[in-house]
Amino acid sequence: MKNSEAEEMKKLLIVVDMQNDFIDGTLGTKEAEAIVPAVIKKIEEYQERSDEVIFTLDTHFDDYLETMEGKKLPVSHCIKGTPGWELQKEIGRYDGKRFEKITFGSLDCAGYVAAGGYESVELAGLCTDICVISNALILKAAMPSVPILVDSSCCAGVTPESHQNALEAMKMCQIDVI
Repeated sequence: MKNSEAEEMKKLLIVVDMQNDFIDGTLGTKEAEAIVPAVIKKIEEYQERSDEVIFTLDTHFDDYLETMEGKKLPVSHCIKGTPGWELQKEIGRYDGKRFEKITFGSLDCAGYVAAGGYESVELAGLCTDICVISNALILKAAMPSVPILVDSSCCAGVTPESHQNALEAMKMCQIDVI
């Protein structure tokens, strides 16, 4: 690879679902609250290097409890247009493309990333054991030769145990947990 091509290769950070309902709202946890400063620091590191940062937003509507997910998790959350749906205040001030997703993983986000020519893709956010792992596995399937990384210190799961289980599952699928 020529130097000019190497210089054009960029790293990407995907900030997964750092929304109020998952941090201190209806599904919030103390572990989710605890990672906010580390996620902010990670975003700033990427932006200082002029690497791209994008965000996913878990997005539901008033009929959430009638959906398959709502029947299995009967807690209204991330209803579009509500304060709980919004990115955490400090995180929401950063620029970056936003992907609204109605399910755990985003095929639209994966398509965007696969077309981007990134040398590596890193994920941080919530919840490790649902949306982070779903997006990481979709990205790995879409780009098997691109390193997919997950920063465990910038993620939190529904429980500490399910967080750890998700990290182990991702390792088994050749996702680099750092």
